[in-house]
Amino acid sequence: MNSLPLLPTSLVGSYAQPEWLIDRARLAGRFPPRVRASELWRIPPEHLAQAQDDATELAIRAQERAGLDIITDGEIRRESYSNHFATALEGLDLDRHGSALDRSGHPNPVPRIAGPIRRPRPVEVDDLRFLRAHTDHTVKMTVPGPFTMSQQAQNDHYPDAEAAAMDYAAAVNAEIRDLFAAGADIVQIDEPYMQARPAAARAYGLAALNAALDGVTGTTAVHICFGYAAIIHERPEAYSFLPELAGCPVGQVSIETAQSGLDLGVLSDLSDKTIILGVIDLSTPDVEPVEVVAERVSRAFDRVPPERIVIATDCGMKYLPRAAAAGKMRAMAGAARLLRTKIM
Repeated sequence: MNSLPLLPTSLVGSYAQPEWLIDRARLAGRFPPRVRASELWRIPPEHLAQAQDDATELAIRAQERAGLDIITDGEIRRESYSNHFATALEGLDLDRHGSALDRSGHPNPVPRIAGPIRRPRPVEVDDLRFLRAHTDHTVKMTVPGPFTMSQQAQNDHYPDAEAAAMDYAAAVNAEIRDLFAAGADIVQIDEPYMQARPAAARAYGLAALNAALDGVTGTTAVHICFGYAAIIHERPEAYSFLPELAGCPVGQVSIETAQSGLDLGVLSDLSDKTIILGVIDLSTPDVEPVEVVAERVSRAFDRVPPERIVIATDCGMKYLPRAAAAGKMRAMAGAARLLRTKIM
């Protein structure tokens, strides 16, 4: 990993996909798909991979121009944060969909678990290699978490959801190991359903997350969120599942504080973790002034020293207009520069 400055900046994961690549109006009108959704792509199948490469390079350059320190691939090749990985696994019937409730309580088409869940091959390693080849910055890849994937599937095979989550964990563990072997600096596990379904997360989700991290030696992060702001508009005042991560072997915990105005007292429970601090409100395309972003960061200093803070967006930027996403990234980088001059 390259040497990072104090208060490094990063996306949580996704960047805004170009309108010429994906039908953003159709994307905006639905929850992130759990099954494959090829109808979202504007590019014919024979040219799609090349177009995704081009759009990924644009996302990388946009992050670099904005001044971010940690670069992702923008999840440009993904229809959603989870289905890119989840639908590549064996044991799922992708032709006869199941149904499961999303975090707003509505039924959604989901993969149907029809047999043992297995990862036949690496899913994101080629994406990581492309990212690594196109930037000299520190790079981060994201993978969906085992608990979240178990909640986004219909279980017609395992005796219970816990058994399914543990096999998802084995697949995620193998993927993370391969990503580090291929050159990832940071791997982040996205577990939004730990916040949405805290009772089940406590019952077996944390055990599945720990299993996904078993034996992993690279820098890892977990993202717990309230859902995409473009879809889930109400924000609670506190996390329903967060202190439980204190004993988890993950090194970094990603939280959102901008839109929610979260009471940062909760950070005291995570005293040994690096905090990926979400300080960019994704519910609006309006770009925050640098000073506003800097204030959102500095209010965490009473709980977490600057040396253990990564400045980030609340969640993924997938649903934002590209111009707004670029402006918000510049505001993040500007806030980091401002705070460094005050601290150092």
